[in-house]
Amino acid sequence: MNRRDAVKAAGLGVGAAVVAAAAKAQGAAGGKFKMKYAPHFNMFRHSAGKDPIDQLKFAADQGFHAWEDNGMPRKSPELQTQIGAEMQRLGMTMGVFVSGLGSLVQPPAKMKAEIAQKAKGYIEVAKRVHAKWTTVVPGGVDQRLEWDYMTANCIENLKVASGVFEPAGLVMVLEPLNWWANHPGLFLRKVPQAYLICKGVGSPSCKILDDLYHAQIQEGNLIPNMEKAWSEIAYIQVGDNPGRKEPTTGEINYRNIFKWLHDKGYKGVIGMEHGNSKPGKEGEEAVIAAYRECDDF
Repeated sequence: MNRRDAVKAAGLGVGAAVVAAAAKAQGAAGGKFKMKYAPHFNMFRHSAGKDPIDQLKFAADQGFHAWEDNGMPRKSPELQTQIGAEMQRLGMTMGVFVSGLGSLVQPPAKMKAEIAQKAKGYIEVAKRVHAKWTTVVPGGVDQRLEWDYMTANCIENLKVASGVFEPAGLVMVLEPLNWWANHPGLFLRKVPQAYLICKGVGSPSCKILDDLYHAQIQEGNLIPNMEKAWSEIAYIQVGDNPGRKEPTTGEINYRNIFKWLHDKGYKGVIGMEHGNSKPGKEGEEAVIAAYRECDDF
């Protein structure tokens, strides 16, 4: 490397350090968010780089104190352990990852052994990352079964899973997914339906994940429905509609919703289950600014 290149490289290094320091100062100036908003891997990759540990550090510097990762079970056990240790060091809460337990609308006699075996594997993932919640989607509608039979099967199969998860302190959160924009044909699509199923299972390890993006499309009436189902709701996810991008980009008044959750005494995670409305660092800055705006209540 010649002298000119060396000087240029040094300048780039100083520039990167300045940018990192500025980002940290910006997060410090805003302080920690009131609520546990949880980004996911690659949401801030243009600002933090590709390394997952660096992404966690960047998010913590911005004031976030939670995280979630649907695909955590696909990561190596070594990386899971590293992520879990770093989150504990940063004082961040781990949110959901997805547990695939199979088609839970099928007769329990077919599913029991498979469910128990898979559940035990997901418990090991949860231990590595210190997770308390895991997302469960019961699967698709079986056109050869009456709806009530599917509901009964789902309840019995979830009792099997709860029997494995409950002693480990892991909570399944059932996620209703909308039919109209994203997931036609899935069995679980409404919060009241999930409420009925959780009441039928009757376990502290079987609760509801209320993704307000899906709920807005499927049924609306967000706050009243949360109020009615509150005893069974253990986890919240968000995304604005239309578009499934960050709050302030659509029709949902997330500032009011976050205030309602705060006043309700909700201490859990709010998963940022959405994309960025703009590309690159500009889009990442817009996401952070949107959460600052909606957290200002």
